Amino acid sequence: MDYVRPSEVAESFVAAGAAKAQLKIWDLLQRGFLSGALLGFATTVAFSANAQGLPPIVGAVLFPAGFAMIVVLGLELVTGSFALLPSAWVAKQAGLSRVVANLLWVFLGNLIGGCLYAGLYAGVMTQFHHVPATGAGALIVAVAQAKTLGYEKLGAAGIWLAIIKAALCNWMVCMGVVMGMTSRSTLGKIAACWLPIFIFFALGYEHSVVNMFVIPAGIWMGAPVSLSDWWLWNQLPVTLGNLIGGFLFVGVPMLSMRGNSQPQRVSESQIMSFPDAEANAAEA
Repeated sequence: MDYVRPSEVAESFVAAGAAKAQLKIWDLLQRGFLSGALLGFATTVAFSANAQGLPPIVGAVLFPAGFAMIVVLGLELVTGSFALLPSAWVAKQAGLSRVVANLLWVFLGNLIGGCLYAGLYAGVMTQFHHVPATGAGALIVAVAQAKTLGYEKLGAAGIWLAIIKAALCNWMVCMGVVMGMTSRSTLGKIAACWLPIFIFFALGYEHSVVNMFVIPAGIWMGAPVSLSDWWLWNQLPVTLGNLIGGFLFVGVPMLSMRGNSQPQRVSESQIMSFPDAEANAAEA
């Protein structure tokens, strides 16, 4: 049967976090790199639709394609790990040092992937700085400013706004992770995870990995934003908000749903990929 029951999903959720905690550094970096780049691709598709005069909701419908690829391929996205890894630690299936190291390496991999694609995209859109960015590029420049200088104008309230929008974002992103575990089929996983990702993008919330592409790309296409503007007014508070939202609003409820069941033993196949972790935990 394709559908996975909620109790099984809760077990799979914690088992997946435990499996991720055992991945080697190179696996975390390369999977994180691909995830950062894929979200960059998906973001540019969404902005391209908007630049063509289509309603913003169309971009929100298109964007989850990137997340779906990450789920199906078993890649590493730090925002999803913000719910999975701390939950595995609370469940005593992963050590704190491994959890922290995992999150840091995946964050770095996501950052490298997002920035690399940002640089390549900026080069294409400006013909290596020979022409100003137009279309989707111009939209990204405006968004990069709004995501940094817009918060700066609000002062301390801007920091809190970024944190809250990030927490709400990762509530939906981590629900996308959970929804991807409700099916054993590829098409089922894609359809299920699409829904919450569509919601967060449509509402314009703050996703730290998306911003690893959007803000550098905006800077390299002419946005008057400094590195300190990027990190102080967006990247750091948004990352904190993503962590809070992912663990508090998704990780904790999943642990509660899991209840007092016995910890599962993590298999080699679980360690190798996220989708396998879901399937093995559900079938155990």
